[in-house]
Amino acid sequence: MGCFGFLKTMMFLFNGIIFLAGAAILGVGIWVKVDSGSVLSFLQNIQGAPGELGQVLNVGYLLIAVGAVLVILGFLGCCGAIRESKCMLLLFFIIILLVFIAEVAGAIVLLVFKPLAENLIKQVGTEVVKSIRNDYGKNPDVTGLWNTTMTSLKCCGFNNYTDFTNSYFVNDTESYPFQCCHRVPCIEITAFNSTVPGCFPALKKLVDDNAVIIIGVALGIAALELAAMIVSMILYCKIGSKRD
Repeated sequence: MGCFGFLKTMMFLFNGIIFLAGAAILGVGIWVKVDSGSVLSFLQNIQGAPGELGQVLNVGYLLIAVGAVLVILGFLGCCGAIRESKCMLLLFFIIILLVFIAEVAGAIVLLVFKPLAENLIKQVGTEVVKSIRNDYGKNPDVTGLWNTTMTSLKCCGFNNYTDFTNSYFVNDTESYPFQCCHRVPCIEITAFNSTVPGCFPALKKLVDDNAVIIIGVALGIAALELAAMIVSMILYCKIGSKRD
């Protein structure tokens, strides 16, 4: 019973942290979407903050989704352990298992079907370029997302500056986004002579340069998920044996 009580306590504390973190992320996400004006004002009043920080408004739905999943997991883990609910513990185990399987499947697809993944990314890239040419400079959400991406990664377009050629933005302003050049005005000849890479090559290089860190983090997350599944299943079995 000492071991059982210890596992219950650890399960409660671990999932309590997950629940609180999820609630905080969910709250920020809802605040960002419901009261975007005050959020933007708050971000603009932060001393020394970059202007691109305001683009956090574009990730509101992502924050809500991530926060909701974490809140559900934390609630199931906490209540399942404290109330000794087999149903909650089993549901917690299933959700973690599904996430774990999806992560493993994704890793296998990337490793085994790398050429297929690259072709898929190229196909997606074609649609992304169409979106850039049609919506950049016209749609505030698309424009803000690309401005943040290009500024953060120091890149231009999906492939390179030519993604903006004959686009709405270039036709309207007769210039390319300032991120595509090392100096302004950023006209076609300046962009052509610039060494600014496309965002996809820049992101690929960033991943390659930090592969060891990414693998370490992925393995750490997988280990935590495995530990959570093992503990939840031990508690599930112990509760069943106690009732029998």
